[in-house]
Amino acid sequence: MANNLDASHPVHPGLPEDAKSVSDFNIPASMRAWVLDAPHTLRLTDKPVPEPAAAEVLVQVNAVALCGSDIEVIASGSPAMIEGGSPFGKNWTPGHEYMGRVVKLGEGVDEYRVGDRVAVEVHAGCGRCERCRMGMYTSCLNYGMNYEGHNKGHRANGFTTDGGFAQFAVNHINTLVPVPDEMSDEEATLIVTGGTAVYAIDTLGGLIAGQSLVVIGAGPVGLMCVALAKSLGADPVILLEMRDARLNLGLKLGADCAVNSASDNPVEAVMRLTGGKGAHYVIECSGSSEVLNQALAMVNRGGSICLAAFPHKPVLIDALRLVSNNISLFGIRGEGRGGTRRAVALMKQKRFDAKLIHTHTFSFENLPTAVRYARDRVEDAIKVVVKVHDDPKARS
Repeated sequence: MANNLDASHPVHPGLPEDAKSVSDFNIPASMRAWVLDAPHTLRLTDKPVPEPAAAEVLVQVNAVALCGSDIEVIASGSPAMIEGGSPFGKNWTPGHEYMGRVVKLGEGVDEYRVGDRVAVEVHAGCGRCERCRMGMYTSCLNYGMNYEGHNKGHRANGFTTDGGFAQFAVNHINTLVPVPDEMSDEEATLIVTGGTAVYAIDTLGGLIAGQSLVVIGAGPVGLMCVALAKSLGADPVILLEMRDARLNLGLKLGADCAVNSASDNPVEAVMRLTGGKGAHYVIECSGSSEVLNQALAMVNRGGSICLAAFPHKPVLIDALRLVSNNISLFGIRGEGRGGTRRAVALMKQKRFDAKLIHTHTFSFENLPTAVRYARDRVEDAIKVVVKVHDDPKARS
């Protein structure tokens, strides 16, 4: 049975006039959603539309992008954790890089209005642990604690709670980021990717203007790191990648130098481009276990390295080089410290063209094909987007 929004909820002024008394959104009792039954096995099914609790909103999902961690989750379950264990066979919905419209408000929510376009961060920490109270909500000490008997309020949509491969999703207001009217749904799914890049740059110190930065790997996060670092004044920005097409795209997004690490020694190239001193900063976005020691060899004395990708196995590093050269090594997960808000600000100001990173779009029903394109890099897919709902009010 259809469930109209309460007329008492404030409504976005851009909606039709009658939306003030009769909702422009009809919320059904059930929705279509993909669930993860087993490794590599997604199934489209019906699930109840979730209800937003206090400090939460219900989002009608318009578009969701595929991330490398989605591919990992679908293949192996990790790093998702549902009810304290594996996500398989628990009627759980993955997907975390989504955007849409607010269609219902939970109790006490006045920060957003029905009809607002929003993108979402993944992590809503518990708010009670030491890390959350420090603002480090992506490092919540109660990660995954959100189920019966172990509920401390932590949420990470698409990792520990239901995500965006569905028609509707519930989000805490702390995870929402307003989407500018002039931004398309597809571009808005890249806000979260941009947030990860900003988080990496912030972790390195943030003030990178006039300093050299190497980005290893030209996937979506790596390309966003290039674009955002250049827009913040890093000089030079050096991109290392093994595919020429990705290197060319990196140049369009602001890289000063693009080095094919398959044909040129990456450490020697960085040393050559930095006058033999090495780079101030390195952001590792490839997830390759072989490149960390290369990063240690190309960063300068007193420099910093940030790991922004998941390695697939333990890595043996040259700790002597790290210590003797006073090198700082950081690891990040997600888009912490409010990075998404700063990313969307730079995207809104047209500091770079994020749309270049989006290469393919599929319908909601064709999610398995979208996963294959993203996983196997079919047609050199970079950022693959799934359209869940065709929003006529969104700019194309």
